[in-house]
Amino acid sequence: MVVTGGTRGVGAGIVRAFAAAGAHVVACARRPPETPLPGVDFTLCDLRDPPAVRALFDELPRLDVLVNNAGGAPYRPLADADAERHAKVIELNLLTPLTASLAARAHLARARGCVVMIGSVSGTRPSPGTAAYGAAKAGLENLARSMAVEWAPDIRVNTLVVGPVRTELSHLHYGDEEGIAAVGRTIPLGRMAAPADVGAAAVFLASDAAAYISGASLLVHGGGERPAFLAAATVNKEKAEGR
Repeated sequence: MVVTGGTRGVGAGIVRAFAAAGAHVVACARRPPETPLPGVDFTLCDLRDPPAVRALFDELPRLDVLVNNAGGAPYRPLADADAERHAKVIELNLLTPLTASLAARAHLARARGCVVMIGSVSGTRPSPGTAAYGAAKAGLENLARSMAVEWAPDIRVNTLVVGPVRTELSHLHYGDEEGIAAVGRTIPLGRMAAPADVGAAAVFLASDAAAYISGASLLVHGGGERPAFLAAATVNKEKAEGR
């Protein structure tokens, strides 16, 4: 199996989960991991280079699972950058999963395998400061549903819609420990996801237990976000807070 962007953060959590389940995992990214992951092969690849992506998959003897995890975006209000900069965000988060999926298609069809897209709650709600990223993730979820129809019955395609995840880069998005804890308190389960939570969900979607699941979006967000109007309203506060 292949995990794109599988060297740190959510990607590393996914890689560890599949390795623990006994899979032969190939992680690909533009940079090698700072600490090699046990039992995982690493391949250097710029996923924005379609010929390089095709070459990577052509060299594989077999492929059962592709996890399109590579992506991300810095905080950047729309008016603070030109269209070309925002287009690069869309390329990384939408076009590179398409490129990898197309390159992997023949392998996956022979193995009757599956694709797992790593989506985001940013694609299902307003995402101020990461609008291009949110738009790309919305497109990714739709792409997965269309792909699931076009490539059935040989290949299953699903999306994990992921909420905030605590990784080694969380400080870039949420600030210090106080900020991270405050964000966690906005989530009904009381904390951000760990990379292992996303990895476990990805393993499930790739497993025989999900053999009849395709074109689906599985929410991995700890219950979502508490509606802001509940905190602003001046009635029913005690009931809303469970007292």
